[in-house]
Amino acid sequence: MTDTSINNQARAGAGDAGFGDYFALLKPRVMSLVVFTALVGLLAAPVNVHPVIGFASILFIALGGGASGALNMWWDADIDRIMKRTQSRPIPAGKITEGEALAFGAFLSALSVVMLGLAANLVAAAILAFTIFFYVVVYTMWLKRWTPQNIVIGGAAGAFPPMIGWAVATGGISVESVLMFTLIFMWTPPHFWALALFMKSDYHEARVPMLTVTHGRRATRAHILIYTLLLAPIALGTGFTAIGGPVYLVVALVLNGLFLKGAFDIWRRDEAQAEADGYRAEKKLFALSLVYLFGHFGAILAESTLAQFGAQFGLGGW
Repeated sequence: MTDTSINNQARAGAGDAGFGDYFALLKPRVMSLVVFTALVGLLAAPVNVHPVIGFASILFIALGGGASGALNMWWDADIDRIMKRTQSRPIPAGKITEGEALAFGAFLSALSVVMLGLAANLVAAAILAFTIFFYVVVYTMWLKRWTPQNIVIGGAAGAFPPMIGWAVATGGISVESVLMFTLIFMWTPPHFWALALFMKSDYHEARVPMLTVTHGRRATRAHILIYTLLLAPIALGTGFTAIGGPVYLVVALVLNGLFLKGAFDIWRRDEAQAEADGYRAEKKLFALSLVYLFGHFGAILAESTLAQFGAQFGLGGW
């Protein structure tokens, strides 16, 4: 299929978009992570937030995250048409035009930032605005197609939501919110590199300089292990701060032990072994990485809930 026929097909399909197609532009799976980590940041903060303000703030943070996804799909429409895992997205599928995605993403970006500033405070709104800018301009437009460090540096965009949630409650930034940011920031490279190992042809065909393309798969396996080794002490150290505690430490010990083992298993393998079993270890680590992040932030949320329960009923130790 030629580029011309693809464009004609896209124009022919445009206008048939429904609510589900526009919702897909928001990258709902990514948005769920944004919402969850922002909510944990908000609830873990040492300041109570009125439920209405909290709900509105999380809603606008979600819209900002979705706006970033729509603008990412607008800019990446050309490579989304090439990569197998993205060909069903609304733009390459011909449901929504690139111009419509741009207008939709820009509108939601402005709306989310302004409304978060009105609902919460200017610090939270400023961090959200910077997050959208970083993801769309710094990562999508620049880093993604320029350097194999795209995921390393660009991972900061996905690490900001808990800081935004914390800022909604406190109006500022603290050691604890920076630790939550760092946890996601260091988790992102092994998470995406594990995916890149078994999505082997997509990044090559789209000419995206993922580490697997520029430095090879052996180097990628080594980088996954190195970043996992760097991630573990950060994750465990968080347990000894105000947002940590015994529940968090138990969860962190188990998950980091499993994650380290998975990274080591991947490092020991070569491509022949991986291809022989259909990249089973790589897919297992990718799935574990999702459990890893939700588990750590779920434990932070549990510690916050227990602390509030203990304060309410005069219990010590929480």
